[in-house]
Formats: sequence, C-alpha cells, structure tokens
Amino acid sequence: MLTKKQHQLLLFINERIQETGVSPSFDEMKDALDLRSKSGIHRLITALEERGFIRRLPNRARALEVVRLPDDMAAQTSSPNVTREAGARETGRGFSPSVVDGGFRQRAPNRNSGASHSMTEIAAGANELPVLGRIAAGTPIEAIQHEVDRIAAPEMLMTSGEHYVLEVDGESMINAGILDGDYAVIKRCDDAGSGDIVVALVDDQEATLKRLRKKGGSIALEAANPLFETRIYGPDRVAVQGKLVGLMRSYN
Repeated sequence: MLTKKQHQLLLFINERIQETGVSPSFDEMKDALDLRSKSGIHRLITALEERGFIRRLPNRARALEVVRLPDDMAAQTSSPNVTREAGARETGRGFSPSVVDGGFRQRAPNRNSGASHSMTEIAAGANELPVLGRIAAGTPIEAIQHEVDRIAAPEMLMTSGEHYVLEVDGESMINAGILDGDYAVIKRCDDAGSGDIVVALVDDQEATLKRLRKKGGSIALEAANPLFETRIYGPDRVAVQGKLVGLMRSYN
C-alpha cells in the first residue's frame, strides 16, 4: 500500500511520461505535490524505487521509468509498459516473535449492525483488537492513526497492557520472520530496549516497523533484510509507538 503522497507522485510521473515521453523534473514534482523542498521528492522517489514501482535509467537526464502500478491505478491506465501489483510474498525463516497461522481472519461483528460482539462470539480464547491500518516493513509510511477494522487475536500473543494490530507492508523484516501481509500484534508503549522490534514514528510524520538500536546519542532503525539500509536518526526524531509481541498469518 502506498501513502497518499507516494500515490500522487506515481500518478503524476506516469501521466507525464504518457503525455510527453519524458519524466517530470524534480521542481515540477515538488510543485505538483505542493511540497516546500525537493528533499521530500527524493524521499518519495526512493520509496517508490525500493518498492519496485519505478526505476532510474542510467546515463539519462530526468530518467525515471514506471515499472508497475497498484491495482487501483493499473485498472485505469492503458500503458503497455506497466503491470499490476502482483502481491507475491517472500518466504521468511527464523522468526523470533510468536506466530499464529491461519484461522484468525474472523472479524468482530460490525458495531453498527446491531449484532452482538462478545468475546465468546469472536473466538474462544481471543480478544478483539483494533486494526489501525498498515505499517511499512520497508520504506516508512505515513503515521498510523485511525482504526480501520477489528480482528480476533489469541490471548497467547498478548501480555498485560493495551494492544493493537497493524498489517505489515513490505519485506525489509523477512529475516526476522515478518512477512508482507502478516498482521503484527503491537503492545502500546513509548519506550523499548535496544534490539526490540518496534513501531517507530519518524519526524512525527511516518511510521515503520524496525528493530531499534540505541547507539550513543543516536537511534538506528535496523532492517532484517540486506537489501534495505539501516537508518540512523537523532533521538528527538524517533518516537516509539509500540513493541511487536506477536504475528498472525494466513496462507489462504
């Protein structure tokens, strides 16, 4: 899933290439997205490139090529050079969090439908947790803020305290056993130890799922995939929003 800005930029680049045969300049992209600096465009392009939506063409000025589009955009384009998002998933091994396979997708009854939503109706030995959207295991995405669904989560995955669920988007944590499409059970907290896998909010704008490393006066957000870089920030730029305590996965 792309953030709103990533989606807007990909659409703008794709439309410009179809119209003129040339990708737009960074200044044009900045103006189109109403950003104050080109650094934001660089960050968005890097995110789209890492996720396989665009690629840079060597030895050519303004050389961006759209490789694929998300389903909602691909259905509207006639360009023969782009493909739909495949949704394929890498297989990871050696995970450290507890994982529950299959059978977890039973949703709690809709609160507006008048149906009962007791814990026993959801599932035996399960709790109803809010799903707050997607979290990037890859390039950071916009901060998670709003409940989009509710899901039955086994009690065995939880400790004391408040918990919520995020759907994992990306493959930067596959060597920790966290796969694209997994549901991450997060214990809400504002601090974590070095080595914990956390939901980290960067610059009050973007959230990502990474292993936290405290290095002197810096915070490193460490990927578990050699294809993704570790990013280092000042401590005032990173806020912990929760710690990973379990995963739920379906093979359907």
